[in-house]
Amino acid sequence: MIIKPKVRGFICITAHPKGCAANVQEQIDFIRSRAPLRNGPRKVLVIGASTGYGLAARIAAGFGGKAATVGVFFERPSTNGRCASAGWYNSAAFERKARREGLYAKSINGDAFSKPVKDRVIRVLKDEVGPVDLVIYSLAAPRREHPETGVLHKSVLKPIGESFSGPTIDTDRGIIKEIHLPPASKRDIGDTVAVMGGEDWEMWMNRLGEAGLLEEGCRSVAFSYVGPEQTWPIYKWGTIGRAKHDLAKVCQRIDASLRSNGGMAFISVNKAVVTQASAAIPIVPLYISILFRVMKERGLHEGCIEQLYRLYATQLYNDSSANLDEAGRIRIDDWEMKPEVQNAVAKLWKQATNENLKEITDYAGYKKEFLKLFGFGIPGVDYGAPCDPEVVF
Repeated sequence: MIIKPKVRGFICITAHPKGCAANVQEQIDFIRSRAPLRNGPRKVLVIGASTGYGLAARIAAGFGGKAATVGVFFERPSTNGRCASAGWYNSAAFERKARREGLYAKSINGDAFSKPVKDRVIRVLKDEVGPVDLVIYSLAAPRREHPETGVLHKSVLKPIGESFSGPTIDTDRGIIKEIHLPPASKRDIGDTVAVMGGEDWEMWMNRLGEAGLLEEGCRSVAFSYVGPEQTWPIYKWGTIGRAKHDLAKVCQRIDASLRSNGGMAFISVNKAVVTQASAAIPIVPLYISILFRVMKERGLHEGCIEQLYRLYATQLYNDSSANLDEAGRIRIDDWEMKPEVQNAVAKLWKQATNENLKEITDYAGYKKEFLKLFGFGIPGVDYGAPCDPEVVF
C-alpha cells in the first residue's frame, strides 16, 4: 500500500515504516559523527523508549557507547493492513540496526505503569542483561491506571487558579488562534500529578533495587522542561508544572537511595522540541516555531539526538561531572534560555499574526519536524512506492 500522512489535530494517524527507519538512521549517523562516549553506560534501561527524547537516549547510549539497551514502550503494531504507530516502527528499526552492529537490544511493549510489565523487565534483566548502570525515565502518557488502586487517572493541560487565554497555532489550518482554558479542579491537578509526576519513576527504581538490578554507581535521569514566561501559565504554573514539581521531589528521594551505593539521580531540563507530547500543549507550537527560527539563525538549534548526546558527553559521562542549577537540575536547555535568544523570541512573539506567521517564524520547520515524527518528508524515501505496513521485531 502507498502510505501518506493523515493529520488530525496534533496527531498523525498514519506512519511510514521506511520513513521511520530513515529517521532512526539519521540519528544513528549523527551519533557516529561525534566522538564515542568515554566511560559511558554499559547496560541501560529506557522507560518510554520509542519516540522523542526516550528514543534518542537509547540511540545515543547504544551507538555512542556500545551499551546494551532495554526499551519499554506502549505502541500499536500493524493490524488488518493498517499502519502501526511511529513508535513501533522506530523501535523495530532500532533493534534491527543495533543487532547488525552486535549490540544487545531488547524491546518490551506494554503499559509501563503496570506491574506485569515491570515483572517482564525484571525477568529480562535477570536472565539476559544483569544490573543496569543507567535508567532513563521518559514516559509521556495521557492516562495511567494505578497499579495498586486500579483507579484510572487522566492528565489535563490546564492552568491553576484562574482561566487562561492566549495564542497558539491551529496546525490543521496553519493559523494563529486564541485559546481559552478553564482553571483545573483539584481532581484535575491530582490526576495529572498521578500520571506525569514521579510516583511511577520511584516504583520502577524501587522494584529494580529490590531485585538487585541496580549496578553500583547507577545513575537515573528523568526529563523535564521549564521554558520562558510565555509558556508558564500552561506549563510551569499549570497542571503539568505541578506534576513536574512532584517529579523533582521524587528525584531527591531516588538520589538519596542511589547515593548509598555510589549512584545519583537527576532531572534533566531539556530544550523545547517537536514531539507528540509537545504538539499537544497549547501555546507551545507557536513558541517552538519562533524559537526554531531564532536558534537556527544563531547556529544553536538542536533536536532530540543532539540534546541527548550533549547530555551524555558533557554532563554524565566522558569524565565530566554534571553542572547543576540552583535547584540541582541539569540544564541542557541552556542554549534555548540564553538571554539573547529569549529576547529575540519575545520580540517576535508580540509581532506574530496570521498575515506574517510564515515569514517571521519557522512554521515550515515546525511542520517538517512534526511530519518527520511519523516518518514523512525524509530525503531518500520513495513515498510513492508501495510499502508493507506490517513490521515485526
